[in-house]
Amino acid sequence: MRRGRILLLLILIAIVGLGMLYFAFGGQLLGGGGPSVIPTQAPSVKVYFAAQNIPQGTTITREMLGTFSIPPENVAEVMFTEGEEANLVDQTARFTLEQGTLITSSMIGGKIELPPPAWSYKVPAGMVAVSIPTDRLATAAYAINSGAHINVNVCMTFVDVDPSFQTALPNYLSSMQDIFFPEDSRPFITIDPITQELPARQGRTELDPTFQKPTYVVPSETQRPRLVCQIILQDVVVLNLGNFQLPQAQPVAAPTQDPNAPAVASQPEAKPDIITLMVSPQDSVALNYFVYSGAVFSMTLRNPNDTSRVEAQSATLNSVLTQYNISLPSKLPYAQNTRIDFLQPPVLPNDLTPQQ
Repeated sequence: MRRGRILLLLILIAIVGLGMLYFAFGGQLLGGGGPSVIPTQAPSVKVYFAAQNIPQGTTITREMLGTFSIPPENVAEVMFTEGEEANLVDQTARFTLEQGTLITSSMIGGKIELPPPAWSYKVPAGMVAVSIPTDRLATAAYAINSGAHINVNVCMTFVDVDPSFQTALPNYLSSMQDIFFPEDSRPFITIDPITQELPARQGRTELDPTFQKPTYVVPSETQRPRLVCQIILQDVVVLNLGNFQLPQAQPVAAPTQDPNAPAVASQPEAKPDIITLMVSPQDSVALNYFVYSGAVFSMTLRNPNDTSRVEAQSATLNSVLTQYNISLPSKLPYAQNTRIDFLQPPVLPNDLTPQQ
């Protein structure tokens, strides 16, 4: 009897233990659990986007497109998925597409007639196009042309002026007579101006070191302007070098030529003397000021991938001598046989105008 009770107690303990294991491991130990199911993820879909900035009215090419993957449930009907590249290439951008923009069907179309001029759509929003004079030297031998990234340098001269007259110093002198006081009248003076043929410039009094006597010295020439050069704009994009094409005029019938007439030599192609830059409106005002103040422009070509800025110092006579360690020439008892008063740049063959 006692042995039966012990056996019944062991059976109850075993049943309770198996029940605890079943609830702890989901019934897998007793064969109640089935095979685990791993959820499968649907494959992503590649859609097209603008791999670079595409201005309004530009014809889209394969090089302008890129793809990235998104979940299939996020794909809309207006998007272009992988395999639909033919529906994008040779289409025209209805709007300016910034780099990274997801392209949809409403953003593109067939041939779009944009209001003229066509090159105005190349100017980014918030920018303007302004033209300045140029030549072969200022454009790095014409290496700078449409689409180039450049820095703009400017050189200008300054002189000292009389604050009241706003004229260059020194002032001209005039002789003044004594003051007269006629009876029953106001006092007056008589001023005798120096004639323009022989003007007398205002000078200063100096003490002669040899005779220890004061002398009055006057300048031997007019004031020499002081030159300064500086970088005024950095990383500017060139819209066009030279003139833009004028609107097409009505065609005029060419006159008939005599086949026996001698051949006329073709005129040489005109060298561009103007360049158009895309700048901010404020910079355009500054460029207009420099143009009408007589400043001289020069441009330097830069890498289009270089967006760095430099803190350049203005170039003056003093800064150039100091920066490049230029020594002043000594006064020697001999000199070159040919007197050199002005430096003349060498005449290059391409600068010569062909004789007609």
